[in-house]
Amino acid sequence: MAEWDKWDVKKLQILRTLRDRGTVTATADALLMTPSAVSQQLTNLAKQLGVQLLEAHGRRVRLTDAAHLVLRHAEAVFAQLERADAELAGYLQGEAGQVRVGAFSTAVPALVVPAVRRLRAEHPALEVRVREAEAAEAYELLSAGDVDLALSLAAHAPTARDPKFTRVPLFADPLDVALPAGHPLAAEPGLRLADLSREPWIFGGSGPWSEITIAACEAAGFMPEQAHSASGWDAILAMVEAGMGVALVPRMVAADPFLGVVTRVLGVDQPRRHVIAAVRRGAEEGAGVAHVLAALRQVVLTRTSTVQSS
Repeated sequence: MAEWDKWDVKKLQILRTLRDRGTVTATADALLMTPSAVSQQLTNLAKQLGVQLLEAHGRRVRLTDAAHLVLRHAEAVFAQLERADAELAGYLQGEAGQVRVGAFSTAVPALVVPAVRRLRAEHPALEVRVREAEAAEAYELLSAGDVDLALSLAAHAPTARDPKFTRVPLFADPLDVALPAGHPLAAEPGLRLADLSREPWIFGGSGPWSEITIAACEAAGFMPEQAHSASGWDAILAMVEAGMGVALVPRMVAADPFLGVVTRVLGVDQPRRHVIAAVRRGAEEGAGVAHVLAALRQVVLTRTSTVQSS
């Protein structure tokens, strides 16, 4: 008879968190435990399994090959428990329940809010709680169980091979260029990103949008000269309106919110950013999460058809 009791799910979660966070102290902080309690739990798990899980590495510890083997199997267990939890919640609550969503700033008004409106009409007993969070924080919250679904850009999400999450592609968001209304290229036919290589640019000093802008310009054959730095869209577009520079803006952001700004669709080298949803592996089968994903897809379809018909 197999000794199932030695596979302690709580201790396996501690081991997985140590793998993800890197240190015993960070693991203890994430799990609201003391470092000594983390060490004791992992020592007990090693005794239960009969293998060494940790080894000294300088002043820290690192996982042994046996620990990585244990976690490969544990990930399947965690995913199956997520499925069981989702199925049980659906059985107990039917259409009721709560789904917590973590989403990056521009996705909240453009995707999440319309999806919540749709869900209130179609599934009024389902409660959606929204938390604004950029990619790194969103996935920490998702891993810790503090949100049930994370919206982020694919470039800033864990890889598709990460066993903890199921990634759901939503859409590719085109990036348009915002120019002052009186700019000489504002009405240029077939405008390309490379045509703006000599322009002063406005984008954040660091973070995802800085990386996206620089990568898009480099793909078009030039490095953008950053004239001004801002992270909020109101600030960026206000500076564009004032003739202080040009900027890439995602189409997800409301088009032409400033009278003195012209938003142009770029030509063949138009960059895009890919938006994805992610859930803990197995949780996508839960009724509440499935309803939220379906509502997000419907919002994307509506946005796409509106853009194509305009």
